[in-house]
This record gives sequence, C-alpha cells and structure tokens, in this order.
Amino acid sequence: MVAADSFLVFIMWSLRRASAYSRRINRSWLGCFRARTAELDRVCHFANDRAGTCTLENVIFGRYNLSNELNHKPAIGSKQYVGSCGYCSKADMGNDNENDEIGGGIKEFETSGMDEIIEESNADEVDGDVDEESGKKKAALELLNTITETPNIVDFFSKFTEEGNELSRGDIYLITDHLRKKQLYWKALQFSEWLERSKQTDFTERDYACHLDCIAKTLGLWKAEKFIDKIPESFRGKLVYQTLLASCVSVLNIKKAESVFQKMRDLGFPITVDACEQMIIIYKRLEKKKIPNILLMMKDQNIKPSFLTYKLLIDAKCQFNDTTGMEKLVAAMKNEGMELDVFALAVIARHYISMGLKDKADLMLNEIEKRKQKGGGLGARRALLPLYASLGKADEVGRIWKECKADPKQSECIAAIQAWGKLGKVEEAEAVSEMMLQTWKNPTFGYHTSILNVYIDNNLTSKGKDLVEQMGDIGSWAGPLTWDALVRLYIKAGDVEKAHSILLKVARMKRKRPLYTTYIAVMEHYAKRGDIHNTEKLFQSMRELGYTARFKPFEILVDAYINAKTPIYGLRARMKADNLYPKKEFAGKMAVVDCFRKAELSNLID
Repeated sequence: MVAADSFLVFIMWSLRRASAYSRRINRSWLGCFRARTAELDRVCHFANDRAGTCTLENVIFGRYNLSNELNHKPAIGSKQYVGSCGYCSKADMGNDNENDEIGGGIKEFETSGMDEIIEESNADEVDGDVDEESGKKKAALELLNTITETPNIVDFFSKFTEEGNELSRGDIYLITDHLRKKQLYWKALQFSEWLERSKQTDFTERDYACHLDCIAKTLGLWKAEKFIDKIPESFRGKLVYQTLLASCVSVLNIKKAESVFQKMRDLGFPITVDACEQMIIIYKRLEKKKIPNILLMMKDQNIKPSFLTYKLLIDAKCQFNDTTGMEKLVAAMKNEGMELDVFALAVIARHYISMGLKDKADLMLNEIEKRKQKGGGLGARRALLPLYASLGKADEVGRIWKECKADPKQSECIAAIQAWGKLGKVEEAEAVSEMMLQTWKNPTFGYHTSILNVYIDNNLTSKGKDLVEQMGDIGSWAGPLTWDALVRLYIKAGDVEKAHSILLKVARMKRKRPLYTTYIAVMEHYAKRGDIHNTEKLFQSMRELGYTARFKPFEILVDAYINAKTPIYGLRARMKADNLYPKKEFAGKMAVVDCFRKAELSNLID
C-alpha cells in the first residue's frame, strides 16, 4: 500500500505542482483503479477456466468482465483488476471490413481500429464498472491521463524513483494496461524497457509476454521473434508463445502462425482453446478449408469449444452464406447452455439482411430489443442503430437515437452518425456530431472518423476536406481508422499523391500500423495508372509491416505491370517464398505478363 500511495502522490504532484498537497492524497481514490496484486494471476486467464466467460463483446472491447451468469458487482474492496491481461490473447488485426458498424459484426481479435471507436470512448464508459462517485472517478482518471500526456515516460518515472518512491506490482499492471487501452504501445514498450533496465521489479513470464506484444505492435513480428531468444528459458512458457501466436495472427502471417502453433505442440505446451481460436481466426480470413483441421484436433484432444469458438464459426458460416450451417451452430450453442449475446445476434441479423431474409432478421432485432429492455441498453442500442439503417428504417434509427440522447455515450453517438450516414441523412449525422463536440471537450478518434466517412460515402469531399483542416495535424494522435478515412477521402477527390503522402507519413511514425485495406486502396489506383514504381514501393512497405502471404497485393502488382505493358520478372519466386501458388484467374494474368516478356525478347532479336 505504501508503494502505491507514493506512486499516486507523485502523479498528483505532477498535476498540482504542490508537494504539500500531494502528501495528503485521498486514499479512497485507490479504490477506483487499484490492482489487487494477489489475485491478478488467478484471474488473468479466467476465460480458459470456464467456457462461456470469454464473450465476444469482452474480446472486442478489451474488457474482461464476467459473463451474465456472474454479472454481479462485488464491493470495491474485492474488485479484481483484470484488464491488463488483455495482451496475452488479443491480436489487433487489420480487418478487411474495418469500417463495419460498431457492434454490427464479429471482429473477434481484429480490432486495430475498433479500439479507437470503442475502447477510446469517454471516461465514463471505459471505466464504467468502477462503483465510485463521479468526482473521485474523474480524479483517478485524471491521474492516469497525466501519464498518457507525459512526453517522456522514462524521465517521468526516473524522477519518481529518484525521490525514493517505488512501484508496486499492481501499479505496474495498472500503468501498462492504461497505456495499452490508449493504444500507446510505444510508450508501454519504453515503460517496460525502463522497468527491466532499472530493476524496478523481477520480471515474470507475464511481463515478458507484455513486452513481446508491444515489440510486435511497434517494431514488427521479426523483432518480436528475436526478443524471445533474450527471454530467460525458465520464462519462455505457454503465455509467451501464445502471445507470439496472437502477433502472427494480427498481421495475418499464416505461415508464421502455423509455425508457432506447431512449436507450441513440439515444446509440449498444452494447446488451449485460445490458441485454437487464434488459428480459426486466421484460417477464417485466409484458408477457410483448414478450419475443420483445427476442429478435429480440438475433438481429438478433448478441447471444449468456448463461447467465442462458436461465434467465430458462426461468423465463418455467415461469410460462406451458409445459413443452414450457421443455424445448426446456434442450436449447438443452445444445447450447451450458451445464450447468444447482443453482438452475436447482431452478426446473425446482418447475415439475414444481406441474404434478403428480412423476416428472420426482424426476429433477431426483436431479440436484441428484448435484451435492451432487460438492461443491456448500451450494447443493444449500439447494435440496433446500424442494423435498422441497413434495413432502411429511418424511423427506428430515430427512435433508438432518441433513447441514446437521454444519457449519451460516445460509442452510441458514433454508431448514430454512421447509421444516419448510411441512410444518406447527412444533416442528422452532423447534428449528432455537433452534439458530441458540445458534450465532450476532446471526443474520441471515432468521432472524426465517423463523420469523415459520412462525407466520403455521400460524395461530399469538399466538406471532408474542410473537416480535415479543422482537425489539424492528426498524424501524431489519430489511429488507423482515421488515417484510412483520410486516404479514402483524397483518393475519392482524385488526389492519389496526397493520399500516398499521408500513408507514408503515418507509416514512418511506427506508432501504429496503417490498415491493410488502406495500402490496398492506394496500390490499386497506382496499378490502374500502370505506375509500377509506386505500386512496387507500396508492396514493399506492406511486407515490411508484416502484411505478407496474401494474394491480393500480388494481383495488384501484376495489374500494374499489365497496364504498363511491361514484363515482370521473378514474381513466381517471390510468391513461392510466401508459400503462395497461382490460382486459375491469377495464372491467366501471369500469362498476359509473360506475353510482354516474349514480345520484348522478339524485339531484341529483330
């Protein structure tokens, strides 16, 4: 307790610049966010202990709360701080459908952008489970925000320890988790390096796993692999390798993911349902035909599917437009005593809508409405807004938005902006946007992204550019979804060079990785022009960021050479290195490029 008190004292001093006051800091604030160190290890992987507790909602938003059956709220004194375990199984993936509505689809671990919209929501939502008076909660959050805004976190904590203060294990978990929630992975990495260098604590496997995850997110997968060699052998356990596996999945490196998964088996680590779910995630995206292999392995090794496993499989069936298979999975879940949550219901509803099965979609919407009445308002309203918009039901969107206005949350506001934008009602979207600016001094990234996308999707590029001018230099603080919107804005305006310059700028920062789809969008436009130089340049940039082992970039590259009427050399060898082999359609394009080579050779002979 003494170490924690001194830690808070130091932060309060940095806020108030008054040492006399800092020594009298109110200990009751500790209840707002204090970690119960003794219980951290026990709750770190509670999702593994009980099928059904690791709900998709929790994974999407990085919130590891108990499921409905355990959804009682203990007293402050007995609360457990579980958020900092998020790195161990969460892979932040660039989703091919990153611009999907909030809560409108299964994102599993694919949340590089969703974190900006949801997890970076207003303070009341991020720490809504803290049962304290709003004033004390605000003060506690203010303390943590000081760390966020500190330019040099190493100097900050060096000064702290120089004054004779110490960091407890709980403080370390708290700080790390806070930085990760804010997606400040570079700061989290610097903090971890400082801890190890200054011998502030004896590193555990969990600390090494967190360090590994931050390296993967900031410096790339290759650096993360190298770091494992530096971890003492006694700490190179299941958690470390499962974190590496999640990192491989996050960049969709299927070859490396399979290699790590096999190594875990070779090392004799028990294969958990979490690891299997990681493989299902990547196969669902890249090699759906391999999903049955994982399911057979789970059956052979008696690995019981979790709530999340079923949801991933339901999403895969929806992607295949396999309505019957999806409905069988839902029935299997119910037989296991698992109840679909709001987000799973929303996924199924979206599938029915896309298949034109409006009656079945209405049944799902009615079920979500029932959940809303039972107290699941926030998640239900957030899911209903885009679903009603997809059905073209403006009146229903208006009804749900009216409910949200009574006690607005940023995530709901963003969902409303997106819903109105989908309906083509720009003025209504702007009204929500204006309300956000009046309600919150610094609205989350998702605010800018959502209204910007409304302008883009409704061909209002001039309004989009005006908004960008108001936003200023967002390169230093925004995230992948906002960058993606900016790039799409300038592409739609016909200024591909400007879009490319934005992409280069944010990539050089190495703070967060731009989305895969953002690179693809710019590459496609250069390819249409036959601009081989810039297409190759972006292709290489994608590889450096870990976007490898995919056909799409190679297809675009070939298109660039076809449009330039120029032969391409060594492409098959480059694909082979990624364990990719031409499919029928792609082979046809390669044949066209080969004709250029023959023509070039013929000209030389002539």
